[in-house]
Amino acid sequence: MAEAALLTDEDKIRLFANSLADERDHFPVVKLFTPDASATWLLTECDPDEPDRLFGLCDIGLDSPELRYVSLAEIMEIRGQLGLPVERDLHFVADKPLSAYVDEARKRGRIVA
Repeated sequence: MAEAALLTDEDKIRLFANSLADERDHFPVVKLFTPDASATWLLTECDPDEPDRLFGLCDIGLDSPELRYVSLAEIMEIRGQLGLPVERDLHFVADKPLSAYVDEARKRGRIVA
């Protein structure tokens, strides 16, 4: 799957803008997931010096979601149990800041979005 399918130009602009903002508790810009596994990423910003490096709430399905940086190139290489690539959730609209998703994920052991 091409990077363009996972992140639109608008997403890239928002991720970059968030990285430069004084505010640190952004609403997630995009949700990525494995359709045939239980990995999910809620991404809020990119590293301005390394745009492939994205920050957000990451859950690779091991009951321990965490805030961290992740490589978009590495996400694009991931395949689930049936060999399906990571997809963008086209219907996801963040309704709260990342900290609220983090609190809920820590209570439930997974991202709920």
